[in-house]
Amino acid sequence: MDYTAKLDTAIARLHEEGRYRTFIDIERRNGHFPHAIWTRPDGEEQPITVWCGNDYLGMGQNPVVLEAMHEAVDAAGAGSGGTRNISGTTVYHKRLEAELADLHGKEAALLFTSAYIANDATLSTLPKLFPGLIIYSDALNHASMIEGVRRNGGAKRVFRHNDVDHLRELLEADDPAAPKLIAFESVYSMDGDFGPIEAICDLADEFGALTYIDEVHAVGMYGARGAGICERDRLMHRLDIINGTLAKAFGVMGGYIAASAKMCDAIRSYAPGFIFTTSLPPAIAAGAAASVAYLKRAPELREQHQLQARILKTRFKALGLPLIDHGSHIVPVIVGNPVHTKLLSDMLLADFGIYVQPINFPTVPRGTERLRFTPSPVHGPKETDRLVHAMDELWSHCALNRAELAG
Repeated sequence: MDYTAKLDTAIARLHEEGRYRTFIDIERRNGHFPHAIWTRPDGEEQPITVWCGNDYLGMGQNPVVLEAMHEAVDAAGAGSGGTRNISGTTVYHKRLEAELADLHGKEAALLFTSAYIANDATLSTLPKLFPGLIIYSDALNHASMIEGVRRNGGAKRVFRHNDVDHLRELLEADDPAAPKLIAFESVYSMDGDFGPIEAICDLADEFGALTYIDEVHAVGMYGARGAGICERDRLMHRLDIINGTLAKAFGVMGGYIAASAKMCDAIRSYAPGFIFTTSLPPAIAAGAAASVAYLKRAPELREQHQLQARILKTRFKALGLPLIDHGSHIVPVIVGNPVHTKLLSDMLLADFGIYVQPINFPTVPRGTERLRFTPSPVHGPKETDRLVHAMDELWSHCALNRAELAG
């Protein structure tokens, strides 16, 4: 077997399809986000504006967060020193879990190294706790949820995206006595649409199912204290397990679940993805706790964030760009071709100093390739004007259709 040739073939296929992923080498500079420095292929440094980051509120440079991290480094050093069970639980981890439980109105929270791991570890562990569990999963759930459901070895049902009628059909077809769990998201990150949370909770009540929601693209950004869409819609008490991230709106790193004390205790005790993983560094936990606490008292940041998203969508619509708009903060412009998407991204970066990563298959279905913009409170009028001008010029230059709006 020529293993190297096989690798060459696999990589070449991505190049041929126009979806080979290129990492853009950027240098973030504290206090200047969304501005950064890009090192061009020729080695020259070029100022750029980041329009595709997940640090939605700029909390990665918030002085309160940085001060908490500096204090923790000085007090506790760099790493945690072990797994949570073996010397890796500190006052910083416990403080963060308490902040998160309070945020979501739950008895407890459990930290993971990422929201991906939190989803994977929790969903793959639940059938051990509830033998015979059937998991009903939205067709557009995140890869981490899909992987967790796939690996658990139990029964699964996939319902059409946001299709409550289809979910009902699947629930009605199964044994009423079987344990059940419905797994879905509050904000789906590629189209920016919302899950029908209340309707799914109603079905869960009717069929005796647990509910599991992924709020990673909503925590920090929606609700009176930033707990997400469930808080905004006053539905948190109806969700059994809430998954969230510390790496997007909270601007740091890590993931978690918030649930009952018994649920968190059981996942803590049975999930290999929790048991055998070194815990987050104390400084990360301290910064995340400071960020969560800060955003509980900063509704003005959430309001400004939503305003910037509305402004950008309005201006893109005025250009006739094929924009998907479901009312969330996510601004996807459909290009529909991987080569054209990459070309637009490259030209925006090189010619205008605007960084937005192309989104291609398998992240989105073929034919829906897109540029996904994530405005923030620190993207001001100057940055928005430059982006709108660049998109207007390049869309015409590339002779792309300004068809009817995609959503």
